[in-house]
Amino acid sequence: MSRHDAPLMEFPCRFSIKAMGLAQDDFDALVVSLVRQHVADLSEGAVSSQPSAAGKYVSITITFEAESREQLDAIYRSLSAHERVLMAL
Repeated sequence: MSRHDAPLMEFPCRFSIKAMGLAQDDFDALVVSLVRQHVADLSEGAVSSQPSAAGKYVSITITFEAESREQLDAIYRSLSAHERVLMAL
């Protein structure tokens, strides 16, 4: 396999995904529930949040053990499809 054919990521691996939306009381729970549809085991401390400077928006970061590229794609699709998630990174 040449250098250009090598996979960009090797699984399983630790992975962090971030979702941004309006700062509402239940936004973190919403993001966690969407990710949990694809990740069975979220460890203690896997979720962190960061409000924007003005406090209108919040970003939720979830760190987990990713099993495959397909799993990551499914998580991004779930997050991006939800009307309250403004951006997923």
